[in-house]
Amino acid sequence: MNRLMKQSHKHAGRKPLFLFVLMAAVFSTSSFAQTKHELTVQEAVDRAYQNVIDLKNKELDLKIQEAMNKGILGQALPQIKGDIGAQYFYKLPIFLFPDGTSSAVYQVLKDEGVQGSNGPITDVPSPVLRPVSFQQPWNASAGVTLTQLLFQPDVFVGLQARAASIDFAKKNIELSKEDVKDSAYKRYYAVLIAEKQLEFVNDGVKRIEKLVRDNEIMFKEGFIEKLDVDRARVQLSNLKTMQTTIRNGIHLSYAALKYALGLPQVDTLVLKDSLTIDEVKAGILDDAFQYENRKEFQLLQTSLELQKLDLKRYKLRYIPTVSLIGNFTRQAQAEKFIFSKDAFWYSTGYAGVNISVPIFDGFQRRYQVKQSMYQVEKAENSLENLKRVIDLQQTINRESLKNALLSFDEQQRNIDLAEKVYNSTKLKFEQGLGNSFELIQAENDLQTSQSNYFQAMYDAIIAKISYQRSLGKL
Repeated sequence: MNRLMKQSHKHAGRKPLFLFVLMAAVFSTSSFAQTKHELTVQEAVDRAYQNVIDLKNKELDLKIQEAMNKGILGQALPQIKGDIGAQYFYKLPIFLFPDGTSSAVYQVLKDEGVQGSNGPITDVPSPVLRPVSFQQPWNASAGVTLTQLLFQPDVFVGLQARAASIDFAKKNIELSKEDVKDSAYKRYYAVLIAEKQLEFVNDGVKRIEKLVRDNEIMFKEGFIEKLDVDRARVQLSNLKTMQTTIRNGIHLSYAALKYALGLPQVDTLVLKDSLTIDEVKAGILDDAFQYENRKEFQLLQTSLELQKLDLKRYKLRYIPTVSLIGNFTRQAQAEKFIFSKDAFWYSTGYAGVNISVPIFDGFQRRYQVKQSMYQVEKAENSLENLKRVIDLQQTINRESLKNALLSFDEQQRNIDLAEKVYNSTKLKFEQGLGNSFELIQAENDLQTSQSNYFQAMYDAIIAKISYQRSLGKL
């Protein structure tokens, strides 16, 4: 019994040790799985280009189109086909072959006027049909056929459309890159602004914490009322709530930025760039523009080109399809086995031209041409409408950027004024010429002006990114 108890205690001592080793291994594995990324905004965009799944799929679409183009080219190259086969007829095919021997004899007798037992021969019997087979039991054939297409509308228009289709796929990639860049810029700067705002709120918390401590001391000394202490504590609680809210927002903003860059959520992301208003205002007067600068316009132009080629394809269907064809075949027949001595081998071959002439198809080609013409008109209308949309976007984004910059300048002046008011109120309070209520009110005004300042900065950044994109210069 004692021995069993000792063993039991021995195993019980090992179990916590085993769990500790297992947990250490798990945490060490998860820590090794994490990667730290220190990125500027341009490096963030480059990383997004590498990782975003939608962009990877667009690049795969380009490879698919390249493979399709090679397939179209293959249709214009010589087509070589080989055929080989063997058959054994366990029942030979039968033909009824007319045997005219007796008919010919009676015809001669009739023509010569030969007398029979019943008089002159006047009736000639019909030929007798006898079952005959012209097929040997064993048959084999092996041959090769070569076909060279000389002209077929679908294929040759497809060859002309190869460059346009590749260009379309590349334009699609560029448009997706613009979306990725737009998202990365906005999320990157949103994190920077939120972190900067948190610094200001942290400073405010430190100021109010000092005010609470000073008020508590002054209350104990009988210089102020309990109400002044409570007001300071309420202000501190409000600021800490704002502090927590901003921290949570920064955490979520980092998560959104990692998603936009295609990074795992477990990785650590450090932003190396800083944000100043000079960067926001830089280059805003560079508004030279051509519609061809917009990726959407380039994509629609290529789509229109492809649609015109499709119309050409339907129109060319009225032209005959021409191809060369050649064949060589080796055949054999035998009674016993195809490789026996009695097998008879012989060769056949031919060369020629095949011309397929469309004559009447129930007006299908005619209406296909009409449908394609309407598609071309739709593409032209879409291109014209896109110009109007671009004009509207530029007008809206230009005015939004102007208003955002004016608002930011106003908020910058406002925050400077609020800081002066706070510093003056704080100096009066420290000299005993003011009260804590005035200081708390000045702190509230300063926090409000800071919040408005950062919101105005974010609005200005978003407006600039949108305006640059409307110019095709993002």
